Amino acid sequence: MIEVQNLSKNYGPFQALKDISFSVDKGQIVGFLGPNGAGKTTTMRILTCFMPASVGKVSVAGYDVFKESREVRKRIGYLPENIPLYTEMTVTKYLSYMAKIRNVPRKHIKERLDIAIESCGLIERRNQIIGQLSRGFRQRVGLAQALIHEPEVLILDEPTSGLDPRQIVEIRELIKELGKERTILFSTHILPEASQTCERLLIISKGKITGDVQLSNGRAVSNLTPTNEETDALIKPFTLVVADGESDEIIETLSNIPDVISVEQSEVCTDDTLTFHIQSAPTGDIRAAVAKTVVDRGWNLLEMRTDEKSLEELFLSLTSETAE
Repeated sequence: MIEVQNLSKNYGPFQALKDISFSVDKGQIVGFLGPNGAGKTTTMRILTCFMPASVGKVSVAGYDVFKESREVRKRIGYLPENIPLYTEMTVTKYLSYMAKIRNVPRKHIKERLDIAIESCGLIERRNQIIGQLSRGFRQRVGLAQALIHEPEVLILDEPTSGLDPRQIVEIRELIKELGKERTILFSTHILPEASQTCERLLIISKGKITGDVQLSNGRAVSNLTPTNEETDALIKPFTLVVADGESDEIIETLSNIPDVISVEQSEVCTDDTLTFHIQSAPTGDIRAAVAKTVVDRGWNLLEMRTDEKSLEELFLSLTSETAE
């Protein structure tokens, strides 16, 4: 649905985007994460035809952003970080006006208006003046204007910026509901928001895509580099606790298991137990082999657990100075 290939953007001598490539499939909700100034808004402005790129190719719904921008704009709903609302108009008048700008046929305006208002939870506010609405409801009006022409793709730039915790939850649930029928790409720097909304995260830092993270139940399960190679950011070390064994013998034996990178003993020991940290390659699951080796050697296996890296740790590792 969205294809970005070798995209770069220069502002004079400053390069905001540096040869980035990614794709978003139909029906996905993808978070676009990065520190402030990483290039998120620049990328979204190019995707939505607000500005040209310096180099690269971008297509949305099969149409070239640079050569067929009118067709692209018909298929995109865009919520910028600063929503262009006419605060002296009522919600209904504003959305009707936006429907006309979007070339919605006159006979369908009322139907589209009702759907957008209901979808965004604005039924009780439809006749209220926008300037009298709270920040959260203004955000909902912004989403409604992005939906009024029934776009295939929604591009949302910091949709929960400046909202209180309750409003953030409401907008997050709304995005998840909208994602059942549309492709959504939205930028944010709030990790809990992204983890609870998205099935995939694109990480950008200093104008480069540094990670493409797949999520399952809010946890990172895999990460690909821009060259589609598995990174070591998600290599999961194991903690092993055993009893009735000699430390040196255990380290030597476990180090000979295929895919084991390193075995280190913890300095903290209690009673007769020994604790080891095992680093494995991302090519396979070594837990069964480790457990079998321990049992075959006659050591008592007391505990074996995976030390998972949190999403926050993963984000920091992908946006650090060394991530490039």
